Amino acid sequence: MKAGSKFLNAVSAVALSAGVVASSTGVATLLTATAAQAAVIQRVDVNGADRVGADVVRANITIVPGQTFSNEDIDASVKRLYATGYFSDVRISVSGGTLVVNVSEANLINQVVFNGNRKIKDDKLQGIVQTRSNGPYTEAQVQADIQAIRSAYAAIGRSDVEVTTQTVPVGEGRVNLAFVINEGDRTKIGQINFVGNQAYSNGRLAAVIVTKKSNFLSFLTRKDVYNEDKLRADEEALRQFYYNRGYADFRVVSSDAVLDEATNEYTITITVDEGQRYTFGNVSVESTVEGVNADELTGLVESRTGNTYRAKDVQGTMEAISQRVAAGGYPFARVTPRGNRNFENHTIGVEYLVDQGERAYIERIEVRGNTRTRDFVIRREFDMSEGDAFNQEMIATAKRRLEALGFFSSVNITTAPGSASDRVIVIVDVEDQPTGAFGIGGGYTTGSDGGFVLEASIEEKNFLGRGQYIRVAAGAGENNARTYSISFTEPYFLGYRLAAGFDIFRNSNSSEEFYDYTETGFSLRVTAPITENLATTFRYNYKQMEYDGEGAWDVGDNLSQPYRDLVDGSPWVRSSVSQTLTYNTLDSLTLAREGIYATFTQEFAGLGGDSDYYKLTGKARYYQTLSDEADIIGSVTVGAGYVLPTNDNLQVFDQFMIGGKDIRGFESGGIGPRMNNGDSLGGTTYFTASAEATFPMPGIPEDIGIRGALFADAGTLYGNEVKITSGFTEGTSASLRASVGAGLMWASPFGPLRVDYAVPVIKEDFDEVQHFRFGISNQF
Repeated sequence: MKAGSKFLNAVSAVALSAGVVASSTGVATLLTATAAQAAVIQRVDVNGADRVGADVVRANITIVPGQTFSNEDIDASVKRLYATGYFSDVRISVSGGTLVVNVSEANLINQVVFNGNRKIKDDKLQGIVQTRSNGPYTEAQVQADIQAIRSAYAAIGRSDVEVTTQTVPVGEGRVNLAFVINEGDRTKIGQINFVGNQAYSNGRLAAVIVTKKSNFLSFLTRKDVYNEDKLRADEEALRQFYYNRGYADFRVVSSDAVLDEATNEYTITITVDEGQRYTFGNVSVESTVEGVNADELTGLVESRTGNTYRAKDVQGTMEAISQRVAAGGYPFARVTPRGNRNFENHTIGVEYLVDQGERAYIERIEVRGNTRTRDFVIRREFDMSEGDAFNQEMIATAKRRLEALGFFSSVNITTAPGSASDRVIVIVDVEDQPTGAFGIGGGYTTGSDGGFVLEASIEEKNFLGRGQYIRVAAGAGENNARTYSISFTEPYFLGYRLAAGFDIFRNSNSSEEFYDYTETGFSLRVTAPITENLATTFRYNYKQMEYDGEGAWDVGDNLSQPYRDLVDGSPWVRSSVSQTLTYNTLDSLTLAREGIYATFTQEFAGLGGDSDYYKLTGKARYYQTLSDEADIIGSVTVGAGYVLPTNDNLQVFDQFMIGGKDIRGFESGGIGPRMNNGDSLGGTTYFTASAEATFPMPGIPEDIGIRGALFADAGTLYGNEVKITSGFTEGTSASLRASVGAGLMWASPFGPLRVDYAVPVIKEDFDEVQHFRFGISNQF
């Protein structure tokens, strides 16, 4: 019989003050106030608390001997005792001047074990459940733990999991608790359907969202795991996609996920309303802040009249104006865009109003949800700290930076009132995500006798949760090629926004025709931002090159004089300093659709060692979407380089050697000046240009990540400063080479891979041709 039922049976005794019984249901409120207020006890007797002890019971009731008590005290005492979890039943009664508390103790947990789990290990499950050894056994908590385990399995794509429990008494009121887990099969995503889309195909929209349909690689990518929070993020990704392409009225009508238990597959249906497409109408800047001239801010406007409406242009303009005004001594100025929508000609005029916002200061920045990333890693992305003026646009900038780190699956920044009317609490909610990766890639070793190399690497972008980057790689390939490298970057060196790091490498290859070549070296670097898009990098570079031809062949018969000099003078040392400017406005580093990536480097060698030169190199690549509907992306690349000796002449390894990487269809070092026996000398000057269009492969779902490419390359390499004492050179003139070809790119789970087939259409007779090339996809 429950305590409440016992109390109801005893209500008739209340008027005689024979006893009072209460339970956690609050039935004790049936007592009359007069009866309760008249009751005063002299002592508390506890029955049944053999393991817990009477003192624990007395400490958890609100009724004190010598003081009157009310109905609320009885009810509160019962609830507090149940809340301890140590009791399965609680009864309180009054007998004369004694408060009698009868309890039945719940079983204690002796041990918690997990059976049947393989995909989630015991230590992780221990952190998920709240039932603990030496704690009380409560059915409500066990059921909550079962649901927590099911949620954990659903998060890794196993919604089919079944969880039951078994208890085994071990004596003295203690039990062993086992969670029995049947992990079931992976729950897949069978279909992702879009309804209501007219401007963009289902395949194009499927490429926008993070959730992917199950395919043969899903066991590696895990992108086919259904998660409600991820679906909400997909909705936001679709909004941003449409907002940045002119569809200001776009909305997600609904998004539903239905699980077919027979096939254990989800069908996701996202219904959208695209609305009309808009362009920017009249755009202006107004200011009500004395001392702020609106005309001086118009140059910061990114939204141009006649251009397709893009929400990111509006946001970028707001941030640029806000930063300029704040730097001018107006930290509380606020930038508000006012839209004027014309439904007839489908334009949106925007007026950016600069006015004096409320004076508010940041009381504190509160970081929540980071289980791995350290707080300071998150805080340093803010250009403000406690006590500074609150600026909404700087908050937006910090959010964008945090998202760009790649450390978090979600970033949300909100505010709350502080301790005073002019104080604001900034709340940063993040969710950590895996940042380690294992990669497999291919490429070619450097040097005149390079070859194909297959490389495996391990990298971590958030090492020990400190935001540091580390990468270790090793590779092997043709001509006994071996490559080893390790890189490390500290993004905030000495607390400043300086990315400092080092690279250590060792590469080697050999050939029965020529010589063994080994290069070993390191570089120290530091990168400083100049603007959001422009940065400069300073490096010290050291490399030792060893050429060994003894015992493998007759050097004199096989090598030309410059290469005999390399073998005879080995080892060689190059010691240099360099400075690089990098300009980056790409919208993505994995699949850029618009923007510019450009670098310009100057290098001086001669700090000891055997090389003495001044070298200039530059490369720029421009991306532009040619067809949004068909997802065709165009790019144009130009590059150039020039090296000038600063002491007599250059060594062979100091000159430029270009080929397949810059002009596909040719071998590495396959064009340019060379000896009459075919040995490549490299050149002092080069120019390259390339045009390319990439597109989704017909018949292959876009979310697999395979794209096709058509390209045309051209360039030249000429000039020679290597001293020749025997033989003669050819190819020193600036003759043009060109090629056309096609390629396949795959954003694989092991990293971006690419294979190209190119045919030279303009070449010299002595050039070395190579039609196929396999390597890393990105060519920044």
